[in-house]
Parts: sequence; structure tokens; C-alpha cells
Amino acid sequence: MEHELARLAADLVRMDSRSHLSNLPVAERIEAELPGFEIERLDYVDGAGMAKRALVAHRGGPGGLALSGHMDTVPATGWTDDPWSGAIRDGVLHGLGSVDMKGAVAACIIAARSAPRATLLITTDEETTKQGARIIAGQSKLAQKAGLAGIIVAEPTSLTPVRGHRAHIAFTATAEGVQAHSSTGKGLNANWALIPFLVEVKAMFERLRNDPSLQDTAYDPVFSDFNLVVDNHGTAVNVTVAKATARIKFRYSHKIDPSPVLLAMREAARANGLTLEEAHEGHPPELPLDHPLVRRARAITGEAARTAPYGTDASELQAIAPCVVLGPGPIETAHTPHECVALDQLNRAVPIFQSLLAG
Repeated sequence: MEHELARLAADLVRMDSRSHLSNLPVAERIEAELPGFEIERLDYVDGAGMAKRALVAHRGGPGGLALSGHMDTVPATGWTDDPWSGAIRDGVLHGLGSVDMKGAVAACIIAARSAPRATLLITTDEETTKQGARIIAGQSKLAQKAGLAGIIVAEPTSLTPVRGHRAHIAFTATAEGVQAHSSTGKGLNANWALIPFLVEVKAMFERLRNDPSLQDTAYDPVFSDFNLVVDNHGTAVNVTVAKATARIKFRYSHKIDPSPVLLAMREAARANGLTLEEAHEGHPPELPLDHPLVRRARAITGEAARTAPYGTDASELQAIAPCVVLGPGPIETAHTPHECVALDQLNRAVPIFQSLLAG
């Protein structure tokens, strides 16, 4: 089992499935690993026109739990080694997506194949729009037929149960200008309209860091993420900027009302003549400590349940059944140019997943 798990995990890492690419080759590779399962292919085209596929696999009667993971990865930013090497050195699998979360997907597959009743919810676009999970939650007939009692989202938690996490609202504010050679005085630089908006965005950032009414002490850190990325879309320094974009990801937990942030962002954009787009993912998932699924995960792992500051597909999949996040490897190397996961963590995950499926 351990050799097969390492082989499958490394094979998946070697397949480039960054979110802007089609994931069909990975989906086909995963399906080939599931003989005897009923398979539902949920095909769609993403916002950039790229063909995508989410998979639902099931065998056995209704009820029980599902294991869930995603096929896509973040971009290969900063890598100096081959991101898709799938190299195994000293018991550690290296490569983009190794811990987030192709190693975990491989562990889910191995565990499900040994269970008389098992469901797999394998998504894509988790790193961007959560569209794969949203389509499974809204359209999967097989997931509905499975009558699930709960879902284990196998994101990296070092095999510690996570009972709740933050969800996000993504803001995109756009200022328009007029492109011209900057020396002529004929253009209009969009940054001048963006800058006063950013001053107000910085004020909201500071408020989130310092206002207890917008903080949740059940999370670490207690304050919400409010991350800003500014883009001039490749404009040269001797050209007036025709389009300036500010993208902000705001994460909030179950008990936080996002209305003050929404109102402030909308008013700041309106006052400064910017267009503002909002993309909302599902409501932040959070189960109480005494929820049966949390108790079960705690009993099987021997670990206390906690919360997490990031987000997962649970924000969408909770529409099907209650979710606990529980998977191999630490989050610390995810989204870094030295991503890796210890094979020991993957091997330990399989019997935990098997126990959860058997309950």
C-alpha cells in the first residue's frame, strides 16, 4: 500500500494542473484508479474558456462519509527546482501540489478503494473560484443519491481535525484612464483615481487589525485577512496607465458580520469613481465541538479539533453535508516554491480515512 500510495501521489504531482489549465488529464488519471466505482463526470468551462471536470465516485449503499480533495494547484511562482518533478528524497515527496493537495487525493483514493462503502468528491478550481465544489454541491445526482452524513475535506492539517474556517469575499476595484505617451501630457493615469481609494482600503485594513467587534478569538490570528494586490496590467513607465486594478481578498469567520466591510468598500469605490466587482464564496463553515462528525474525527485521530484562518471547498460542500477538514501534511509549505509532504504523513492518513469511512 505504501509503495502504491507514493507512486500515485508522485504521478499526480508530475501532471501540471495549475488552475488556469485544463484538469482533464488529471481527472482521467484519477478515474482510472477507481475500478468498481460509479463515476459521475461534471464537465464545465471556466471563465477563461478552459475545459474543466469535477468527479464524484461512489460504491456501496447510501450513507456514510465522503472524502474530498481538489486537482488544481496555485501557479509555480518562485520555483527554482522543477515544480513537477514528483521527486522523493529521504521519505519526502517534493513538487507543486504535493501537500496541497495531490498527496492527500492519492491517500483518499487508496483508502476508498479498500472500503466497502465510499464516496469521493474530487473538485477543481479550489485555488481560484471554488467552481468545481459549487458544481458538485448544486448539480451532482450521485452525491445526492449517496445520502452523505458528512464530508472529510482532506486539505493539509497535519491530521488534526479542523471544525471551522474562514470564507472570503474577493473585491476587484477598477479605475479607468487614457493611454498616451507620458511625455505628451495627453493621457490620464488611472492610478491617480485608484490612490485615494487605496487610502480608504488601508483604513479598513487597520480597522480589521484593531477593532475587536470585527475579530474572532476562536481563530489564529483573531483578525481577518485583507490582502491587497495592485495591477497596472503591464504598463510601461513611460505610458499613462489606462487601467489600474486593485484586488482585495477579505476572509471572515462564521461569527463575523461582513456588512461593515462590504458597505465601506462599496462607498469608497463610489466616492472615487471606481467600478467594484464582488465574488462571494459560500458562508464560512463551522461545526460546534460537540457535533457528531467533530467528535468522531477527534476520537479517531486522538487530536483536539481547532479552527483555521484559510478557506477550503468546505464553504461550498457544506450544502451537501457537514464538513470537517482533515488531511496529511502541514499547511506551511503549501503555496511556496519548496512545497513538499512527508510520505509518513500520507501513509498515516490512509488508516484514518479508512476508519472514518467504516464508521
